[in-house]
Amino acid sequence: MIKVLIVDDSPTVREYLSYIINRDANLKVVGMAGDGEEAVKLVKMNDPDVVIMDIQMPKMDGYEATWKIMQEHPVPIVIVSAGLNTKDVTNSFRAMEAGAVAALKKPQGPGHSESESITAKLVQTVKLMSEVKVVRRIPKYQKTETPARLPSKVGVRRLPARIEIVAIGVSTGGPPVIRTILSKLTKNFPVPILIVQHIAPGFLQGMVEWLDNETSLSVQIPKNGDRVRSGDVYFAPEGCHMGITGGGEIFVSSAAPENGVKPSVSYLFRSVTKAFGEKAVGVILTGMGKDGVLELKEMKDRGAITVAQDKESSIIHGMPGDAIKIGAATHVLSPEEIAAFLGSTVKKHDH
Repeated sequence: MIKVLIVDDSPTVREYLSYIINRDANLKVVGMAGDGEEAVKLVKMNDPDVVIMDIQMPKMDGYEATWKIMQEHPVPIVIVSAGLNTKDVTNSFRAMEAGAVAALKKPQGPGHSESESITAKLVQTVKLMSEVKVVRRIPKYQKTETPARLPSKVGVRRLPARIEIVAIGVSTGGPPVIRTILSKLTKNFPVPILIVQHIAPGFLQGMVEWLDNETSLSVQIPKNGDRVRSGDVYFAPEGCHMGITGGGEIFVSSAAPENGVKPSVSYLFRSVTKAFGEKAVGVILTGMGKDGVLELKEMKDRGAITVAQDKESSIIHGMPGDAIKIGAATHVLSPEEIAAFLGSTVKKHDH
């Protein structure tokens, strides 16, 4: 039985969320709080397996409550946001940075057009996140030197003379990891970065705006036919696959989902391999499932550098774990190490 604490300032919403959770035989609501302060107390008293947390609340909001809980009594926290305005979405990602494991749209009551799918997603996420091992968030000592374990991971593989593109695939737990990597790259990073992030509907635009403010790079959602520029970051549009041509033009596709998802990491990696071969870096980060795993191996087999996130820093080690298992990764690194590695490996070239 998975114990759930519900935190929302609306009594009606608390009751509805409680109804959704309690009607599943494997879930049980063990407490309800009307604001962040009460949530911090109830987490210590009731020791829930998962917390469902609203963002906008009186006394203490969801971001601050998440931060305090992760300092004092770490537990998986799922953020639910009613509004998808920029402020709410930005605060959702700040809460993820503070340690929350996922952000979802709040169910809007029976009869609403998306009610069933949003409700099902919430229940599925609560079950999945109950198994995540969270740790106390302490301001981390940042290593400034390039990690000593980097060279040993390269082995005897010769680095290509020139890297022209970086492709990243990421799912559950991704936004804070992406922020860590992008924020450590310099504004004049010499190649474009293409990213597929599996994320709840309605959150992509807010995440892109948040990352654009948090990093020195230009972060955007491209349109079909856009030509990529060095140092810019491109996220696959919501509900579309994204690929790239050898001439550096992005194409957006409405083809069927792959591995049950659209956009798909597999689709992106395949197009990058075809267009750039060994002149690419492929990176697979935290997330569940197998999206992009086989295609990362194809990238490696074509001579590309391939990186998988290490288990210790991953919220869910499904995608990177499977990539490591099949020998798809030339390097296994933490987000900080990935940033340092990209910074030192991807060099500027005179054309």
